[in-house]
Amino acid sequence: MKLDESLRDQLASIAEGEGLELVATEVVGSGPRTILRLVIDGPQGVGLDQCAVVSRQASALLDVVDPVKHRYTLEVSSPGLDRKLYSERDYERFAGQRVKVRMQPAYREHRVVIGELLGLENAAVRLRSDSQETVELPLSQVLETRVEVNWDRVFKEGKQRR
Repeated sequence: MKLDESLRDQLASIAEGEGLELVATEVVGSGPRTILRLVIDGPQGVGLDQCAVVSRQASALLDVVDPVKHRYTLEVSSPGLDRKLYSERDYERFAGQRVKVRMQPAYREHRVVIGELLGLENAAVRLRSDSQETVELPLSQVLETRVEVNWDRVFKEGKQRR
């Protein structure tokens, strides 16, 4: 199920009112186990308090609009360290980062490719693999792309903050 464009725009306005961006809306599950997920992000990331504020405002709007005709759970979260790339803009924004690209099951050449994201060109995701080979993957065949977390760097930065 997809949210209607007008509702998505209204939810984006709520996030923008808090200085944030609505990165994605996802509806997963079915029946009473349905989750309506709003993924928000900001220039300095997103804190729990910001998620709570957006959640309260979005909940009020969703109570009026009622886009899911049965019980569901509203979840508002940040994209996380291992964030998904949702839009073409994300493929440019995260160029230079290490990513993991999973392809559609029907795509035969590569199933999973990990490497440095070079960007998007002619509807193809361009990567430099660990073997320094440039790989082009048709965006239409990409199942999911996620930023790979450099845990060594994360732990090192965490220790420096203490």
